[in-house]
Amino acid sequence: MSPMQIPTVESSPIKEPNSNQAQAQTTLHSATKTSSDDESVTQGGAKTYNLVERIYFLYVRVVKARDLPMINFIGSIDPFVEVNIGKYRGFTEHLENKLDPEWNQVFAFSRERMQAFELDVVIKHKDLVKDDLVGNVRFDINEVPLILSPEISLAPEWYQLEDKNGDKIKGELMLAVWIGTQADKAFPDAWHADAATPFGCTPFVARAVCSKVYHAPRLWYLRVNVIEGQDLFPTKEDQLPNIFVKIKLENSVLRTRKCQVRTSNPIWNEDLLFVAAEPFEDHLVLSVEDNVASGKDEIIGRVIIPLNSVEMRADYRNINSCWYKLERPVSVNGDQLKKEKFFSRIHLRVCLEGGYHVLDESPYYSSDLRPPARQLWQPSIGFLELGILNAEGLVPMKTRDGRGTSDTYCVAKYGHKWVRTRTIAGNLCPIFNEQYTWEVYDMATVLTVGVFENNQLLEGKNNTKDHKIGKVRIRLSTLEAGRVYRHSYPLLVIHSTGVKKMGELHLAIRVPCTSFVNMLYQYSRPLLPKMHYKRPLTVMQQDTLRNQALSTVAMRLAQAEPPLRKEVVENMCSIESHYWSMRRSKANFFRLMSVFSGLIAVGKWFEYVCKWRNPITTVLIHVLYLMLACFPALILPALFLYIFLKGIWNYRFRPRYPLPMNTRISYAESADPDELDEEFDTFPTSRSSDLVRMRYDRLRSVAGRIQTVVGDFATQGERFQALLSWRDPRATAIFVVFSLTVTLVFSLVKLQVIAALAGFYVMRHPIFRDSLPSIPLNFFRRIPTRADSLL
Repeated sequence: MSPMQIPTVESSPIKEPNSNQAQAQTTLHSATKTSSDDESVTQGGAKTYNLVERIYFLYVRVVKARDLPMINFIGSIDPFVEVNIGKYRGFTEHLENKLDPEWNQVFAFSRERMQAFELDVVIKHKDLVKDDLVGNVRFDINEVPLILSPEISLAPEWYQLEDKNGDKIKGELMLAVWIGTQADKAFPDAWHADAATPFGCTPFVARAVCSKVYHAPRLWYLRVNVIEGQDLFPTKEDQLPNIFVKIKLENSVLRTRKCQVRTSNPIWNEDLLFVAAEPFEDHLVLSVEDNVASGKDEIIGRVIIPLNSVEMRADYRNINSCWYKLERPVSVNGDQLKKEKFFSRIHLRVCLEGGYHVLDESPYYSSDLRPPARQLWQPSIGFLELGILNAEGLVPMKTRDGRGTSDTYCVAKYGHKWVRTRTIAGNLCPIFNEQYTWEVYDMATVLTVGVFENNQLLEGKNNTKDHKIGKVRIRLSTLEAGRVYRHSYPLLVIHSTGVKKMGELHLAIRVPCTSFVNMLYQYSRPLLPKMHYKRPLTVMQQDTLRNQALSTVAMRLAQAEPPLRKEVVENMCSIESHYWSMRRSKANFFRLMSVFSGLIAVGKWFEYVCKWRNPITTVLIHVLYLMLACFPALILPALFLYIFLKGIWNYRFRPRYPLPMNTRISYAESADPDELDEEFDTFPTSRSSDLVRMRYDRLRSVAGRIQTVVGDFATQGERFQALLSWRDPRATAIFVVFSLTVTLVFSLVKLQVIAALAGFYVMRHPIFRDSLPSIPLNFFRRIPTRADSLL
């Protein structure tokens, strides 16, 4: 049998099977006849695991060993297990002085990359010079059972150890060896030994290359209302206190303003907002400080409030306030509090806001809009199934053995669930074939999939950042329910040297709908929870809290194993989209122009009609306009009939696939090199003072033009307001008399006649026109505005 064939056997690999193993093997023949599209696998409510091609893996579960012989002269052993198949190896961690060690680790070897017939599982003793052989267990690959159903797990068994000559020796090793697919339950926790080539699957490397599902913490807003203080006496009795309150939660520090009246009973009544993450294990540290001199503050008292004791609310009901006793700090940094009789108090109202959605990503690409309070959640409307198939034509990110290569993994984010595929090492066309599932609560959300270069494979170099290769964003509302989309998306990245295509990512996406009525009902609901409209936050608060939330999520995900690094989280959340960029400003300006391009085109066409360039068209427009003026009831039906027919006509040209990144509308191809260098500058800047001065002058020039345009809009609006303000008594008198005249005319003449005459006047022949501005426009431009009062 060829080593690339998948064996299907009914015998045990080494010894008689137990009941679980026999049950697994009885299903092998029927399982091999089932196509991957018909395979039903439940995964978090998903329908089937059929968006990706089936990949076979050899799984080796190393559980534990017992009765191991002593190796060194002091009568102990430091065992570890080495799993070998051909040129691929995987290692467990070594345990010091353990005769009955326990590892419970799973190794996975891609069946397509294996070129050997035997699997060796070897127990060795860790030594400084050379590792000593303790014993091994050998398997014939052709006799390893095939298990396709993820619901069936192969029970591990005890195997007697053998020496290098094949003789039985003391000690046993508990193992389970089987061939399965990426749908197997062991796949997410498996250490992919062949993916780490040529490094060998050491425990450090294994953690860096394995796939993982992460759950970001649920975030809450923490509202601290600092009301007042009582008996806050300063440290120096000969001067009045200048008191403020400083509040710290994790790495976030906020402070109130200084009390305007210097008194020992100050009143602030100020709200401070923080971002808190579940589980609430942190403490809110509040200190009252006195500003005794410029740049010098002294702590009057401090109080520590555990977050798990703070009251929660999901609406805007009132929360009872509470007086907290302050305690003096013993040490200089205030880490310890002095338990003594101390009468200073502070009045606070503290609560966890569960009615707001906490933004931890760019609001333009939100993947979740739910509040943290579960009682406010609506039922899910479907599932999002994502198959990460493969990448093609990746640009080499590093050099190994004299050739360009890349160690690639993908990260997908939707809602609170983040997923990371295994790392495919040394391959510019990696094949992932991994499928993941999310619950969908709103179709107006965005799925983000990023491709990154893994720079953590070499032990001791884990401080190197993972580089981004590219990113794909897909809005779920652009997908048809139940349809499978298989498409290659270009990985476009803009560098300081310009836009560059880094390769292509092939994805398969499906959004099965569980409730079509609820899906349509979502279009009538507010986009954000009610609290955002009942008690809205300011723009500055939203920006500050978004940065806090992103830092909290990045810190929590970085503490996972393997960690999802901070640079990956920030890139997936598009934190850089809020920084100034000349390129983005141009792109947004021309996006705005394209929005009004339709109105501009209609205006040019109407001007074409009014100038009688084509008399036949103009006459037909006159006839049509006269019909609408005489029968105004036809206007709205005709307008909506046109909209209906236009929509039906455009159905033929609907997008077949979600739109990829567009370099043209992003103005990435035409961006100036200096503009790109400015975009990729650090914050704060790291460029020379002369370059920063030049860019600042350019920014002032651009901002000046924008300022002029905004001022022009304000001027026109103020002229409308000034028509009846009598600032210009003659102009207001003329407008009042004109209004009276129009009232008399509308009361005596039918509206249809007035509309017809007005339309014919606007579309009059050029011989009746004058090149000078009209009388109403001349009058309007003479109205005074508040610009006269500007300094």
